[in-house]
Amino acid sequence: MNLFDNIPQSLPQELIEVLAEGKGVTIERIVSRGHVTPEAEWYDQDRDEWVVLLTGAASLKIEGKQELIQLSPGDALHLPAHLRHRVEWTDPDQDSLWIAVHFTPIN
Repeated sequence: MNLFDNIPQSLPQELIEVLAEGKGVTIERIVSRGHVTPEAEWYDQDRDEWVVLLTGAASLKIEGKQELIQLSPGDALHLPAHLRHRVEWTDPDQDSLWIAVHFTPIN
């Protein structure tokens, strides 16, 4: 499998594909092309998420923080469970390809 293959020309919705999953872990490929979190919605997940942006560009907002987090290729971010966040912007002119790992941390 090549992570950059099989991306549709037309992408009316963000593409989310599960690449692998196991006990307490899910790995996804996400492709955004100008997609953002709908207005006034927040991600509030039960598991931690680690994301890395492989191509493109994106901006994330963490609830309660003024400054946006700017991501470019190679940038990674850990989002603890229940840290409310949203995607404010992704580049509309190119694919922003993410790998997201959802997991339950070991305490």
